Amino acid sequence: MSTTKKIQSALISVFSKDGLEPIVRKLHEQNVTLYSTGGTEDFIKNLGIPVVPVEDITSFPEILGGRVKTLHPKIFGGILNRQDNESDVQQMKEFDIPQIDLVIVDLYPFEKTVASGASEQDIIEKIDIGGISLIRAGAKNFKDTVIVASVNEYSLLLDLITEQDGATTLENRRLFATKAFHVSSHYDGAIFNYFNTDETIYKESIANGQVLRYGENPHQKGFFFGDFDAMFNKLHGKELSYNNLLDVDAAVNLIAEFKTDGPTFAILKHNNACGLASRKTISEAYLAALACDPTSAFGGVLISNTKIDLETAQEINKLFCEVVIAPAYDDEAVTVLQEKKNRIILVQNEVELPSRQVRTCLNGLLIQDRNNITDNKEHLKTVTITEPTAQEIEDLIFASKICKNTKSNTIVFAKNGTLISSGTGQTSRVDALIQAVDKAKAFGFDLNGASMASDAFFPFPDCVELAKKAGITAVIQPGGSIKDELSINYCNENNLAMVFTGTRHFKH
Repeated sequence: MSTTKKIQSALISVFSKDGLEPIVRKLHEQNVTLYSTGGTEDFIKNLGIPVVPVEDITSFPEILGGRVKTLHPKIFGGILNRQDNESDVQQMKEFDIPQIDLVIVDLYPFEKTVASGASEQDIIEKIDIGGISLIRAGAKNFKDTVIVASVNEYSLLLDLITEQDGATTLENRRLFATKAFHVSSHYDGAIFNYFNTDETIYKESIANGQVLRYGENPHQKGFFFGDFDAMFNKLHGKELSYNNLLDVDAAVNLIAEFKTDGPTFAILKHNNACGLASRKTISEAYLAALACDPTSAFGGVLISNTKIDLETAQEINKLFCEVVIAPAYDDEAVTVLQEKKNRIILVQNEVELPSRQVRTCLNGLLIQDRNNITDNKEHLKTVTITEPTAQEIEDLIFASKICKNTKSNTIVFAKNGTLISSGTGQTSRVDALIQAVDKAKAFGFDLNGASMASDAFFPFPDCVELAKKAGITAVIQPGGSIKDELSINYCNENNLAMVFTGTRHFKH
């Protein structure tokens, strides 16, 4: 039997009618018998095209407020019968079941209804039963049946039946079946997640994957699964790479810590801040951030917590950078930044980030809650005789926000709303501190009067000893070591202020 089949009959039962009219007209032009239900049936009739109501096949009306329409052996027999199976062929004749070659379905919008904040009763009514059953039946029997499971596939179907005069190949039908099973599994996953309260069960389905140029390195394939366009409006530049996306993610998480602060600008490289400053104007903040480490800033990702104006854009334009992110730009600023054709310019939208973080681990996944604690004045417990000054408290919190978003082990030095230097991703906290001191000296920063943040406690007093020698006058750390007193005693003996937060901020 030929694997190329001509569509002679179609069942159409859809929620969205957008784009349906040309398909219906083309099918009618090709002498295809149309079957339909409810609103779709009315839609086809209003086009002046003949349509057979499903109840004419089933001899049974829609019941239960439309909950039951197509769930009938004469409908599913018409879809599921195997045309090369003699027993199926005989039963089709015996029970007078019409052949259905094409099924077009568009499901009730369950996810949109949930997102709208609708009542549970309205949400439950948007759980499609007949539609999902039609999809599974059509997809299962793809050898004989074409299944179009979403409005997103309407144009593909129209092109195919136009170009092939209503015929489909086995390859065509398998492709539609694959798309159909994606629709059904995604739909069921959304319903499950609405009901699920068991945190030990994880299901995720993302429908809008994007192929990247490559992964972390050119020999690795790379993909992004998410709604980038919801988070950003891209104004200019080349396509973002895998590494760009990781840096953008780090930048967005970091600047979120300063969302309600004054003008703040951050420069990131390899997911860590190499420059960050808060000032009265965003231009001043950018220049101060750049001065933190102008070497690392080359090729970095830049992000602002407020609108970027012309003056700031002109300064940025002197630097080679991959990505610039801000909630808004002056028109003149965009014009200047667009002078570099590959520079990516993003407008960050107000979008809530996922509450959980997921990463691969061994042969499975690690999932955790997002670290939503940002240290503030209310969290601070002074544990030394010397208390931090008002300016030191500001700098301690400033440093802690950066520390939280920097790879562990990390030490961060800050002074007057400026990142002075940091030690990142070290195997010991002492190494991180030494790295931070050396880096500050390399760029000519005076650490006298600076504040220090650590992402975890000090098991020994060696870190505060080194900090004191470097000129640090105030320290913020989570506390919690059984040997906290050793560090506290050293600070008391050397006039260092130290505060505990009670919250560790590891970032691996």
